[in-house]
Amino acid sequence: MFEIVFLGTSASAPSVKRGLTSQVVLHGEHRFLIDAGEGTQRQVLSSGLGFKRLDRILITHGHLDHILGLGGLISTFVRWEAMDKILIAAGRSALGRIEDLLFGVVLKGKYPPVEITLFPLEEGLLFDERDFTVSTFPVYHRTPDCYGFAFQERSHRPFLVDKAEKLKIPSGPWRGDLVQGKSVTLPDGREIHPEMVLGEEQPGIKLVHVGDAGRTDNLLEVAKGADALVIEATYLESERELAEQFGHLTARQAAQLAVDAGVKTLILTHISRRYRAAQVRDEAQEVFPEVYVAKDFDRFQIKRGTVIKV
Repeated sequence: MFEIVFLGTSASAPSVKRGLTSQVVLHGEHRFLIDAGEGTQRQVLSSGLGFKRLDRILITHGHLDHILGLGGLISTFVRWEAMDKILIAAGRSALGRIEDLLFGVVLKGKYPPVEITLFPLEEGLLFDERDFTVSTFPVYHRTPDCYGFAFQERSHRPFLVDKAEKLKIPSGPWRGDLVQGKSVTLPDGREIHPEMVLGEEQPGIKLVHVGDAGRTDNLLEVAKGADALVIEATYLESERELAEQFGHLTARQAAQLAVDAGVKTLILTHISRRYRAAQVRDEAQEVFPEVYVAKDFDRFQIKRGTVIKV
């Protein structure tokens, strides 16, 4: 299961109720901060998440409403938080702006006791954890080197408890080994093989995150079959020309991508102050029914085939 917490959901500038773009994706003990608009560190605290293990930061692109919060965040991290390392991953053009912000302004002339790594993104596998991966893919926007992120659990074969009971397999390490695909010898001498108690292989949970985007045709393959697609909806269809001019999507375009890609649930963010959330939701639901318009501090659990707002 993945979880995503929305820290800021406004487009370009904050509103009274919406901060600038930032989200945290969680899986077990792993945490990934995606984007850090102005005010992100306060939103982290207000959300109840805290700073612990928030040491991997993924940046979709280098526009200021997605990176300015890094200044305050890193300043706090290097002074008060017990972190040995901080990784900031972004496209090369974004890293240039981030380097200027952090080392030219925030940390100018100082060498904190924290290893800060600026990691240039490229398309492909980014993190390979024990039970899930994080991959990057290119996204079209008005600035070079924009990326989205695909979080994918590994496929697995479910353990069939009823079959295990019929075979009188005791609880304990034998069942654990069988889940991992290993044959076991029981205390009574019987040899049990995984295929005797495991079901058909099932794909893992898939969460796809897209920041600002000006087109969707190049996102179809990576979004295919996602349990949840998080993507911007800065404009409504009535202002489609403005969306195209500034490299953004309408709610209808985002919803059509969800239809074409066979997505289970669509979560819209990066909402312009000119619209009410209900307007954005209604336009998207004309095309695709399973839609949420995220608000600041909304938290969603992404499970296989379903999304639960908690």
